[in-house]
Amino acid sequence: MQGPEFDLDFKPAHGEAVTVADGVQRITVNNPGPFTFHGTNTYIVGRLSVAVIDPGPEDEAHFQALMAALEGREVTHIAVSHTHRDHSPLVRRLSQATGAIVVGEGPHRAARPLHAGETNPFAESSDMDFAPDIALKDGVRIEGDGWSLTAIATPGHTANHMAFGLDGTGILFSADHVMAWATTIVAPPDGAMADYMASLDKLLLRDDRLYLPGHGGPVSEPASFLRALKAHRKMRERAVLERLRAGDRNIPDMVKVIYASTDPRLHGAAALSVLAHIEDLIEQGRIETNGPPSLLGEYRLVA
Repeated sequence: MQGPEFDLDFKPAHGEAVTVADGVQRITVNNPGPFTFHGTNTYIVGRLSVAVIDPGPEDEAHFQALMAALEGREVTHIAVSHTHRDHSPLVRRLSQATGAIVVGEGPHRAARPLHAGETNPFAESSDMDFAPDIALKDGVRIEGDGWSLTAIATPGHTANHMAFGLDGTGILFSADHVMAWATTIVAPPDGAMADYMASLDKLLLRDDRLYLPGHGGPVSEPASFLRALKAHRKMRERAVLERLRAGDRNIPDMVKVIYASTDPRLHGAAALSVLAHIEDLIEQGRIETNGPPSLLGEYRLVA
């Protein structure tokens, strides 16, 4: 199977509330970048009594646009998919302004403990101050006037990542787990490849018809796209093993070949993705290293 066909045709309409499904509006933050595409998507679910999903970063223009879109409506819940700074910090101002209940999986945490001397390269990108009013477990439902959302634990991008299913509609708010424009960053120790792959399998068991992601436009054929994402990750895994067979022993050398056509600005993230695959392959018993795996480690195939 080939990898996914990405869709870069997205008009963000920064600051405007755009209807993307029955009872669902999207406002995109004007925070474009190599990791955010055209910006972070905030969603408003419901009509007179609503939930807000992923308020976004602390951005004054976005806050004002969001408050204008919410004028005359009651906000009962604010749902946070995960705690990267492009998704969650505005929750504090929004909850104070609306009195809404904040829900999410929990505070930010790494997918595994840091090794001795290791630093988290995404530490500055993480919202360490986030704490939900209600910590959601997988499968828990939150309800409002005419809508209900089911929390779906989808760790991988972060340990506390959650998607939200809009019950009875076939719509899934997939946040950063599945996006139409690019693959998801899986970067240890924030994220874990084994968790990410398991979460893809979990979503394949559902029958959603439309994904509304945290960045970019919708995923209109989720099942085939999920299978293509799995195939893409398996292809990357094979590429790591092939580079080891070819004599590469460290991650920088692997990245130069595997990601030769990738924007050099993303090579740091690519190195972390390779590390995520290496950690998974070590757990599978297929490669080995001395000491804990790291960006500077040396690796070899298990004989």
